[in-house]
Amino acid sequence: MNTEAERLKQARDEFVSQWGALGTQWGINRTMAQIHALLMTAPQPMTTDEVMENLEISRGNAHSNLKELVAWGLIRVVVKKGERREFFEAEKDVWSIFTIVARERKRREIEPALAILDKCATESEGIETPEGKAFHEQMRALQDFVGFASKMADRISAMKHGFALQLATKLLG
Repeated sequence: MNTEAERLKQARDEFVSQWGALGTQWGINRTMAQIHALLMTAPQPMTTDEVMENLEISRGNAHSNLKELVAWGLIRVVVKKGERREFFEAEKDVWSIFTIVARERKRREIEPALAILDKCATESEGIETPEGKAFHEQMRALQDFVGFASKMADRISAMKHGFALQLATKLLG
């Protein structure tokens, strides 16, 4: 017979595993996403050793991914009085997680893509061959679209959670 504790552990393990797979879609590695999922669902802050034990990963792997998650702003270090060890807890507010991931993806992916599009558009400006003109126009069109999408993402992530949901409901309804 499955106890509630066993059922919870099984569900949590499944979530951590699947969140790890999803993380690769956001531009982070599987282990980093699994650590985030583990901490996001933990009732109390956890130590590096607890993370290592739960995920069966090495100290170096745990340490480097915890450090990266702190840099992203998805987790924070918690100091407990009388403890020498560091404890980690995750941001649990879903809207905050979304805005953090959106901000980091923009910084790591969108901004470099816009810089390349701008460079290619600038370098191809004034080329009079049909191929050169077509290339330049394509770079400008991509630059306009990616810039627009980036501004829209900024606006949405800057909104309050409730207002963003109302707006999405109107757009999708």
